[in-house]
Amino acid sequence: GPLGIPDPQAETEEINQGDLFQEQVQAILEAGADVLVLETFMDFNEIQIALKVVRKLDQKIPVICSMVCSEEGRLPSSLPIVQAFRELIRLGANVVGINCVTGPHAMRSILRRIPLEFPISAFPNAGYPRYHDGRYLYNAAPEYFAEAAKDFVTLGARLIGGCCGVGPGHIRAMAAAIAGLKLVQSKPSVQWVAEPEPEISRRPVETSLLDLMNRGQTVVVTELDPPKTLALEKYFAAARALIDAGSDAITLADNSLAILRVSNLAIGAILKQKYNIMPLLHISCRDKNLIGLQSELMGIAALGIRHILPLTGDPAKVGDQPGASSVYDVNSVQLMEIISGLNKGYNFAGKNIKYPTDFVTGCTFNPNAKNLDAQVARLERKIAAGARYVMTQPVFDQELVRQMHARTKHLGVPILTGVWPLLNARQAEFLHHEVPGIIIPDLIRSRLAGTEGPQARRLGIEIAKDVVRAALDYFPGVYLITPFLAYDTTAELAQFVRNLS
Repeated sequence: GPLGIPDPQAETEEINQGDLFQEQVQAILEAGADVLVLETFMDFNEIQIALKVVRKLDQKIPVICSMVCSEEGRLPSSLPIVQAFRELIRLGANVVGINCVTGPHAMRSILRRIPLEFPISAFPNAGYPRYHDGRYLYNAAPEYFAEAAKDFVTLGARLIGGCCGVGPGHIRAMAAAIAGLKLVQSKPSVQWVAEPEPEISRRPVETSLLDLMNRGQTVVVTELDPPKTLALEKYFAAARALIDAGSDAITLADNSLAILRVSNLAIGAILKQKYNIMPLLHISCRDKNLIGLQSELMGIAALGIRHILPLTGDPAKVGDQPGASSVYDVNSVQLMEIISGLNKGYNFAGKNIKYPTDFVTGCTFNPNAKNLDAQVARLERKIAAGARYVMTQPVFDQELVRQMHARTKHLGVPILTGVWPLLNARQAEFLHHEVPGIIIPDLIRSRLAGTEGPQARRLGIEIAKDVVRAALDYFPGVYLITPFLAYDTTAELAQFVRNLS
């Protein structure tokens, strides 16, 4: 079966998936296996790696390649299962098929879409499970499976069995039901019968940040974290001030540092409706599973919000809610791939969502890291996964801006430099020593040392303006971070950017 190691993790941790498969396959072959079954694969790339390893070690052993797909006959990558089967046969599979996730009813639908050009296996689950007294139980009776087995044969299956929830009784009933049935030699000319491609949305498309940058406009994105309480008046006053100062979009964190805040989706929808400003929503992988993430993304699309920033997210244990757990079904790169699928009109399971989303997906970049090469390599993977613009961690050093440009100019995507106006020396020390991803150079902290009040604030703004000037020499915009709701400082910087441009 699959390794459970997604491609992004394998690349980041330099894990060779082929080596891991080879270790398992070698042991199985040495034990004298007659047949190898590669089953329950969702990732087409991964099953190809596994099959190539098998064929490298043994050219003759029969191999069954079984994948998981939607009732519509698509893999999570949106690839039609028939295309995947053709390639697996070319690579040396003897039998290809479907197992798990689907029950007998859905298996019929999938088999109807598959032509008789290769041997097909069908191993459905016993329907959908229910949770009872600490166990997952399946309802499909052996008699029900027996009737389905006859249909599987009629639809062209050559190898029939069961997956989750299927016991010896089911197999006996299926064997008895199909005894004496002849294999079909032809079936209606289905070719590849797929649902119609997702339609183009008829909703008017609002201008995006990319549109503004393509027109040569300097873009100003300001961050204003949602409030921690339901006293919202000050928050919306701050938002109004940032908009009046020239913000093109307001970006809203998703419970950053795992600290509980009002839903950024709710705040973003209010900002869009009330002030006609572009909300840019951070989407953390920490708090929702695959179902919740996709449901939220479709809800965001339904509200007409386009700009999103997928993040892996800080672990729940570092936050302010004792006992909270982290989900992490996916990481930020995998979430970007899911969003790319939604933009084509398909969810993670390969199901048609009728209208494709039109998300403008961004990604983060940390130029403060000691190993900048590793950060650039990760950034390249994010862009390959669908990121169309980049927002950096706060930068406090003009020289770092120049280095960042030199190391990223080959990427061909716009980068918005993060700028955080420091309020005083104490805040600078806190950010440098306690907040992940933020590094404030010794020289900057030395300049702030000993300053307080208005003097410190004014110096912090001047430092930020220096970074803005350097950033706009190389990049098409800036990402201004509001320090602890001190929105007047961010508004002053936003106005400064507007005056420069």
